[in-house]
Amino acid sequence: MSRNNTEFLWYIPNQIAPGHRGDPTQDNHNSLDTLTKHAHAIEAHGWTGALIGTGWGRPDTFTLATALAARTSTFEPLVAIRPGYWQPAHLASAAATLDHLTAGRLRINIVSGKDNLAAYGDTEETPDKRYDRTREFMHILRRLWTEENVTFEGQHFHLVNSTVNPRIIERNGRRHPKLYFGGASAAAEKVSATEADVQLFWGEPLEDIAARIARLTSLATSLDRNLPPLEFGLRITTLIRDTTEEAWRDAEAKVQEMARIQGQGWQDHRGAPAVGQQRLLDLQARGDVLDDNLYTTPGRYGGGGAGTTWLVGSAADVARSLKKYAALGISHFILSDSPYLTEIGRQGRELLPLLRE
Repeated sequence: MSRNNTEFLWYIPNQIAPGHRGDPTQDNHNSLDTLTKHAHAIEAHGWTGALIGTGWGRPDTFTLATALAARTSTFEPLVAIRPGYWQPAHLASAAATLDHLTAGRLRINIVSGKDNLAAYGDTEETPDKRYDRTREFMHILRRLWTEENVTFEGQHFHLVNSTVNPRIIERNGRRHPKLYFGGASAAAEKVSATEADVQLFWGEPLEDIAARIARLTSLATSLDRNLPPLEFGLRITTLIRDTTEEAWRDAEAKVQEMARIQGQGWQDHRGAPAVGQQRLLDLQARGDVLDDNLYTTPGRYGGGGAGTTWLVGSAADVARSLKKYAALGISHFILSDSPYLTEIGRQGRELLPLLRE
């Protein structure tokens, strides 16, 4: 798993309320000083950077990423954003500026799932329209970052003679910030196959991920993708302890606590589940543990998104499982567990060296 293009990111909880997914409750949990400690720990323990999540009612993701980038030297923020909250030219300009100021450390995660749209004036309620808009949004971003005097006339966006400054500098073959994208519906997969740089998966069994990679690769060919080959990433919770037995004991205790508090603080995906979230929830019918150590029970008690399924075990157990995903073609890993700050160090010391062997 030592390929040069394999990378490991963490997750920074961008939340108003403390205690996200079992994180310790403290008054200053989302202060700049506290979150900078996370970013510094990420740098110190060998992680490339971290995903910073988005959603209405959370602190603004781009503002936080900019603040953390200013306080670090190698930390690479993967900034989640939503079309509808941003206009493409506005984001292209903001991203080009931050990329310039950080000498190329920025990545962007495009999120199309339904949010509290009316709260910030978005009107695209139907999934098909949102994904069609997302496709245009990503196409425009790439053009604005790589071309000048861009004119675009689409169903959702219109630009005339638009040039973004500062211009993004190509660095080691990287022409612009990578565009990460998730989604499991047919509409989402068409967007990913044509416009994304990295397709992100949540924690599904190996055979399911293999099937999705094969489908997306075939779809990219059939849709005449004119970009470099689509890359693949995995966003998942990894619970490691010194021994397999200790890890499972702690995992089961965490789930018992989730059940007691009815998932409070765990579920970021309330309301009707999207296709990808429903896929994770449906895994419970196939067993509490799939493959070697993919734990599906958390989803039964409120775990959502990357907290729905966990890889559980010793560092060697979890490394072995992640290497199986890498063998399928996964090269971008976004891992986490709580307490977040503690686990940055533990997993950086114990898990990352095994993954880089």
